Parts: sequence; C-alpha cells; structure tokens
Amino acid sequence: MLACTAGAIAQSANDFMISGALDLIKTDNQEMFDKAQIGIEANYFVIRKFTATAGLEIWTFNDESFVIGSRWYPTDNLFVRFRGLIGENDFSTGVGGAFPLKPNLRFELIGDFYFRGEFAVRTGVSFILPSK
Repeated sequence: MLACTAGAIAQSANDFMISGALDLIKTDNQEMFDKAQIGIEANYFVIRKFTATAGLEIWTFNDESFVIGSRWYPTDNLFVRFRGLIGENDFSTGVGGAFPLKPNLRFELIGDFYFRGEFAVRTGVSFILPSK
C-alpha cells in the first residue's frame, strides 16, 4: 500500500509543474505587510528528479524579475533550487519541502538565500500536469 501511495505523488520525466508562492518572512522587510514578494514558476521535468524552471517574481515596491533556474529532487518531498533573477540582478539558492495534498497538488515550504545577502521563507502550492 505504501509503495502505491508514494508512486501516486511522484513526478515523471516530461511532466510540467506550475507553482505559486509568496514570502512569509524576508530579512529586508522592515514592517509587517509593508511589502510583498510573489513568485510564479513553471517547471519542466527533464528527468524524474531534475527540472528546468522559468517564472516571474513580483515585488510591490520594485520591478518584476524574470526567473530562470532549476530544481533537483533528491527525494519526492525534498528539493534544492537555484535561480537567477534577471531584472533584480540577483541569484538565489534554496531548499524546500513539497508535501502532497492530493496526487497532483503539493504544499511547498521553501527557504531561499539571495546572494545580495537576504534570506526568505516562502510558502505556496504546486500543481503537477502529467505528460501522460
């Protein structure tokens, strides 16, 4: 039974995943609800454990940034991501957990370090669009 459940939440090569997330905490936020950062990403599973990522980061007080990067899944529920933010001229790396809510729907919790010296904790949801 456990093997069937684990297989039901796993992604496969050639699947797409659409994600949306927002920052819960970021080190450059001075006041509560002072600004917001929201991200939208599309991930393509090149192989089962590796994605190519493209997306958009939107800030309430800055311009938007195009995002290009990747995710590596050492397990189905844990990933490491690397992203370049074109427009903000920054680079981020992070670690996240993907917790299944339904077979194709996941809740994500991510910690990101930005090379300009900021750190963020963000949360969101991802939806896997199976290729088959």
